[in-house]
Amino acid sequence: MTLQAYNPQQALTDQYRTATVIGLGVTGFSVVRYLRERGLSVTVLDSRNTPPLADELTKRYPEVAAVFGAFEAVNLQDASLIVASPGVALKEPMLLAAKREGAHIVGDVELFLQENIKPVIAITGSNGKSTVTTLVGEMLKASKMNVLVAGNIGHPVLDALTDKAHYDIAVLELSSFQLETTSQVPAEASAILNISADHMDRYDSVGDYVLAKARIMRGARRAVLPRHDEQLKQITNVSELLNFDLDEPANDAEFGVVRASNNRWLMKGSQRLMKLRDVPLAGLHNVKNVLSAFALVDFLALPLPPLVDAVKSFSGLPHRMQTVLSDNGVIWVNDSKATNVGATSTALRNLESPVVWIAGGQGKGADFSELASAITGNIKLLILMGEDAELIEQSLEGTLPIMRVPDMQSAVNLAGEHAQENSVVLLSPACASFDMFTSFEQRGDVFADCVYAWQKRGQL
Repeated sequence: MTLQAYNPQQALTDQYRTATVIGLGVTGFSVVRYLRERGLSVTVLDSRNTPPLADELTKRYPEVAAVFGAFEAVNLQDASLIVASPGVALKEPMLLAAKREGAHIVGDVELFLQENIKPVIAITGSNGKSTVTTLVGEMLKASKMNVLVAGNIGHPVLDALTDKAHYDIAVLELSSFQLETTSQVPAEASAILNISADHMDRYDSVGDYVLAKARIMRGARRAVLPRHDEQLKQITNVSELLNFDLDEPANDAEFGVVRASNNRWLMKGSQRLMKLRDVPLAGLHNVKNVLSAFALVDFLALPLPPLVDAVKSFSGLPHRMQTVLSDNGVIWVNDSKATNVGATSTALRNLESPVVWIAGGQGKGADFSELASAITGNIKLLILMGEDAELIEQSLEGTLPIMRVPDMQSAVNLAGEHAQENSVVLLSPACASFDMFTSFEQRGDVFADCVYAWQKRGQL
């Protein structure tokens, strides 16, 4: 069968009358809503026998055909437009076969960007992108703008169009998975905050992962990049470049830190933005996050005071270097969102107090030996649990004391026994959570519950 030719000058929803949606999670369901409102006939596929939103699909869209079960039995040869959810790898044999037949494969972000007419700020990176996306949203709200914060955070992007939401500007957090199915990101400013090895169970190499991230720069008017990352500069073809780091900026396109009058200042070139000590987020990596947020909103030329006020009142996000409890001189920190080696390395490097470190889970093919460079003399003990505990121990053997436990409560109890006054107990797993928990959020919540149980036991 000859499939319909794609016209890049015309919106997909104007070209096709049928579509196949792969994956019936929250994103897939939002795609169904969007496509049905625009009159397309939709078929839904999901490899799970009973996707979580199957009943809701039948209830709200009984006319939508649904096929659940193993993808091996699926034939997409007649599908012209395929909308794949981020969790579905483009290497799936059925998608590769469909692409060879001429099918057009996109994601929900591509559909959003084709219809959206408002300015876009786009953010990706291995770590910190949720924090920066949320902070940029708060800075714009403080400047009296109606802001859509969506993508890999909050609501799916297409819900804003389906529900006809009113917004002046869209701030999008974009994962590498979302970027794989996006041809152009016509953003006013796009940022790659950092790159460290992640999702190596999905990519053939770190280079492939970097290239997926770099797609965020296709169509961008301005790039916001870490100042000393030459690799990212080389693969970014954007005329206007703003950069950030913790050293002194050399010109007005650079954001950095300067010591003056017994204070350290966040700067844009020679302009003082705010005192570093007024940044409420722990760790120097969060200072970089704040600098990148200032760089991302720079093109709007907004008054500085509301932006600074937004930073000062920003308490951060749950499960990201979140202080759970400070008790008897010990600070318990929940960094459950650190699901990769890069995030945990950053956390370890930015804590100066003695640390008892809890880690482990599903490693996603990571090279845990890369953690060794972040282990300084203040990391006193590593407590491991989860599926890849043995692999982590083998990778770090000899660099610090290591103990293994079967579950979170045991980890917290052991940490409490070893933590001394003026120290930090840090949950920063460097792994995904799905071997023991339903999500990194649940893992962090369980950690907090175990910490409170430990405190209560000590008060008896």
